[in-house]
Amino acid sequence: MTDAWPKELRVSKDRRSLTVTFDNGENHVLTAELLRVASPSAEVQGHSPEQRQTVPGKMNVEIARMEPVGNYAVRIIFDDTHDTGLFSWDYLIDLGRNRDTRWQAYLDELSSKGLSREPFAPRRVP
Repeated sequence: MTDAWPKELRVSKDRRSLTVTFDNGENHVLTAELLRVASPSAEVQGHSPEQRQTVPGKMNVEIARMEPVGNYAVRIIFDDTHDTGLFSWDYLIDLGRNRDTRWQAYLDELSSKGLSREPFAPRRVP
């Protein structure tokens, strides 16, 4: 548990990143894609490590909106309609501090499962 408190959450104009500024001076830029694929929701994380899902195809995902949840978290609603993750302040600072490691682990996981960051394209029937 961290003592840091967010001073500002700012979504970029293109809606592809979130900048979180904490009162301890830390400032983290988190991409919408990372936030989406690392969502703390049960849909993504499961109820145990074995149930955790690898979420492919989210390279172009955007933050549609955010809603405060009490004084401890924010719900991020993505343009793919995912909206069940509650991002606590502790989770956001952890994501920021470990962004590069988590991102590389995600890329490695996609690769090992033969998945892609590219959005799924509908198949065209001839």
